[in-house]
Amino acid sequence: MIEKIIKNYLDEQLSVPVYYEVPDDAPQRYVTLEKTGSGKSNHINNATFAIQSWAESTYEAAELNELVKEAMDDIVILNEVSRSALNSDYNFTDVTTKRHRYQAVYDLVFY
Repeated sequence: MIEKIIKNYLDEQLSVPVYYEVPDDAPQRYVTLEKTGSGKSNHINNATFAIQSWAESTYEAAELNELVKEAMDDIVILNEVSRSALNSDYNFTDVTTKRHRYQAVYDLVFY
């Protein structure tokens, strides 16, 4: 499952915890990972992931987002991932909870 491969990779690359969803007892800094779509054509798998960086301030969320992008740009070192492309990234502060976050959206091709 590509979600598990990406989570394990980010767990190794980042100094903050990585979750599939916001935990009830969330630390001040963490990352969430969500597959927002996927497909397959000519036996080639692709997926889009939204990776959210949560922190105490917008600036710190942006800094964490930069670390996420560095890690995701290098994820092609894994045998399972053949392409990783940044689709977009932006401030995505949660207005309901007033929690600061940035979101990076990546398009991946994988085996």
